[in-house]
Amino acid sequence: MSITKVFSELEALRNAGVVEDYALGGAVGAVRYIEPAATQDIDVFVVFRSDSAASLTPLGPIYDFFVRRGARIEAEHLIIGEWPVQILPAAGHLLEDAMKEARTEKVEDQPIRVFSAEHLAAIALDVGRPKDRIRLTQFLEWSGFDRDRFEAIVERTGLVAKWQQFKRLFGDEE
Repeated sequence: MSITKVFSELEALRNAGVVEDYALGGAVGAVRYIEPAATQDIDVFVVFRSDSAASLTPLGPIYDFFVRRGARIEAEHLIIGEWPVQILPAAGHLLEDAMKEARTEKVEDQPIRVFSAEHLAAIALDVGRPKDRIRLTQFLEWSGFDRDRFEAIVERTGLVAKWQQFKRLFGDEE
């Protein structure tokens, strides 16, 4: 099944008012900008409606929505079509900033919200796993990457020390 089915379901989730907004992150979001990387799931970040955010189970309405539409639950994933999808709260300054600046793009005429390349790079810097450092390096080498915008995100979200450490360890010089 095409990944656009997942994108269509995410748009339906937002349009139904179950969440205020959503955006793709992780490797699937990064594919919009750089070479594909192996991934186990689609990471979807959501901004909860205010009444859901106060709940003890804010993901409940999201899972209910998708299960009613034919998804199934396997561990921490919703299986939409054949795709494992992980729903994550867009919590914290960096993710909240990324949500505000997420872009709507089209994949096979299907709208989909996705984090900017610079936010995805900042998230990779923040998480810091080996695969994230590789992804950050790929972004830094991509000709469409706006380094000034990335560094502004790094500064306003408190990642300057991590950025300095990354540059020291990996010899990143402009």
